[in-house]
Amino acid sequence: MRIGDLAAETGVSVRSLRYYEEKGLLTSERTASGQRRYDAEAADRVELIQQLYGAGLSTGGILELLPCVVNGEASPELLVRLREHRGSVERQINDLRGTLDRLDSVIARATRAHDSGMPCREG
Repeated sequence: MRIGDLAAETGVSVRSLRYYEEKGLLTSERTASGQRRYDAEAADRVELIQQLYGAGLSTGGILELLPCVVNGEASPELLVRLREHRGSVERQINDLRGTLDRLDSVIARATRAHDSGMPCREG
């Protein structure tokens, strides 16, 4: 598939796809006229890259992780870093749960105040 088709299918900009390729995260074949052509698995790869970026991994971290994802190969050092990163993501999730609980409390208090015609006050 062409780069524009891959961008449309994944919702990732053409510029980002070129960047992924420049950094070695994504590969393409070139036609005789120099156009990029991606294989059928490219969309899955791009979605994985997006998920890993979303999880806070850097380009270098993703590049290091891809062989583990593709063929199950990982060095002991990589496994340590992945476990550490997982712990960091878990802490972020717990922090967000606390924020969500606080927001729920504020919403409930504001709803009660609104329903009773009283002004919403902190505390």
